[in-house]
Amino acid sequence: MIRFLFRFLGLLMLALGFILLIYDGTKSIADQRWLYITTVSDLWIQVNEASLTQLKPMIERLSPWLWDPVTLRVLSAPAELVLAIIGAIFLLLGRKKRKLIGYARD
Repeated sequence: MIRFLFRFLGLLMLALGFILLIYDGTKSIADQRWLYITTVSDLWIQVNEASLTQLKPMIERLSPWLWDPVTLRVLSAPAELVLAIIGAIFLLLGRKKRKLIGYARD
């Protein structure tokens, strides 16, 4: 059951990343810009801006160095790439175990 959930979430994240890639491509063509990239923070602001403003104090309470180099870098990354990486991780977690060939192990 949990493998099904991981595979479902992985495919959903990959599909969302692909949809966002198509969205950025059509927006680049429509605006006649060379390249338009939606960052994670832009996407998060469109979905729920209040939770993004609550994230900074929570992370700084855990450890102050975690906000500046790590979280800001993830928030400024392209959203398509982040969704594809998260989707691939979920798919790897949800894959079926390989059968052993040859020797039987218990």
